[in-house]
Amino acid sequence: MNLADMLTFADIGQLTTIASHYHCECKHNSKHELIQSILVTLNRNDFIGQQIKSLSVDDLRFLNAILFESRSYFNVEELIAIIRQTSFTVAEGNNLKEHPKAASPREVIARFKKSGWIFNGMTPSTKYLFQVPRDLKERFRKELASYLRSTITVVGEPSFYREEQGLLAEDLLFLLRYVHEQSVELNLESTMYRKYQQQLMESFHIAEPLLSKGGWRFGYGRTSHMYPSRLALMYDYALHMGYMDEQGNQLQLTARGMERLEQGKSEAMVQIFRYWLRLYKASIPNITSLVYWIGHCADGWVTLDSLHNALGWLIKPYYYDTPESMMEQRILQMMVHLGLIRRGESEVDGTVFRMTSWGKMVAENCPFLVNDSTL
Repeated sequence: MNLADMLTFADIGQLTTIASHYHCECKHNSKHELIQSILVTLNRNDFIGQQIKSLSVDDLRFLNAILFESRSYFNVEELIAIIRQTSFTVAEGNNLKEHPKAASPREVIARFKKSGWIFNGMTPSTKYLFQVPRDLKERFRKELASYLRSTITVVGEPSFYREEQGLLAEDLLFLLRYVHEQSVELNLESTMYRKYQQQLMESFHIAEPLLSKGGWRFGYGRTSHMYPSRLALMYDYALHMGYMDEQGNQLQLTARGMERLEQGKSEAMVQIFRYWLRLYKASIPNITSLVYWIGHCADGWVTLDSLHNALGWLIKPYYYDTPESMMEQRILQMMVHLGLIRRGESEVDGTVFRMTSWGKMVAENCPFLVNDSTL
C-alpha cells in the first residue's frame, strides 16, 4: 500500500500529528486538506534527501533495516528488536556501554509514526501491526543510494586486478571429486588433516593460506574456525546440500554428491551466493543491504577507504572483528570469491574494487534472492 492510501485510512488524529510535525499550513479539522498538505510536503523532490541528512546514525540504521525487510507488517516487538539490533554500542576503553542519549525503541517508533513513515494496519486483524508505505520505501532506497554514491571516491583502472567469477563453483566440484577419489581423514575435531587441505589448495584455482593455531574465528559458518574462509564456505555448502557427509573420522561423498559429480556441472553461483548471505547473516545481520549498497557504490573503480567511509556505519563490530576488518575480509573479499566484484591494487589509490556485470545484477536483486526459500 502506498503513502496516499495509508493517509486516507489514517484517523484525523494521526494526520494532524504528521501535519504539525512538518508545519503544514492547512485546516486541521479537514481530513482532505490534511492529506493534500502532507502529500505535497512529502512528495517534494528534495524532501527525502533532506530527511536522510537530518537523521541520526541510529535512525538511519533502523530505516535501512526496514527498507530491506520483506515483511509487509511488523508487530511492536519485531520493531523493537530491529531498533535494538541497529542501535550500536560505543566503545570506551575496554568497556562497551549503551549510548546515554539513545532514545528508547518506543520513542523511535513514535517518531517514525509522527513523520508519516510508519502506519498502523487498516483492518481489524492488522490494526495493532505496523507497515511502511511501499512508494516511500522505494524513494528512500533510491535517495539513500544517491547519497552514499556522493561520498565515494572513484578512481581510474588499477594496473592490476583480480576477478574470480565462476571459479568457486569449479573448485567446489573439484572438492567433491577429491573427496570421492581420496580417503580423506578427519581429526578428533572433525577437521581435515592439514596435508589434505594443502593438497586441495595446490589444485584449487584460488589458494588460501591455511589457518595457524590460535586466533579468533567463529560466527561465519560451521567450519569457519577450521578452514580458510573460501574453503570453509565450500565445505559448509557441500554439507548443507548433502553432497558430503562426515562419518566418524572419514569425510565421504554421498549419493547426491556422486550424482552431482557425474553430471559434471558446476553449482549455480547464485545458489552459493544466497547460502553465503544466510551463513554470514548471524554475524552481519544487515549483510543483504550492504551487498546492495556496495553494488550501487562500486559501479566504477572505487577505493576501499571510501567504501568503508560510506558504509562502515552500517557494520556492527562482531566480538573482536572490527567494522574495517569485516568490510574487507568478511564482505568484500568473499564477494571477490563469489565473482561479484573485482579487486585491484593501485600504487596511487591502494586497494580498489569494482562490481562485475553479474555482480551488479545480483546485488540489485539481493533483497529478493535472500528471501527465496528454495535453497
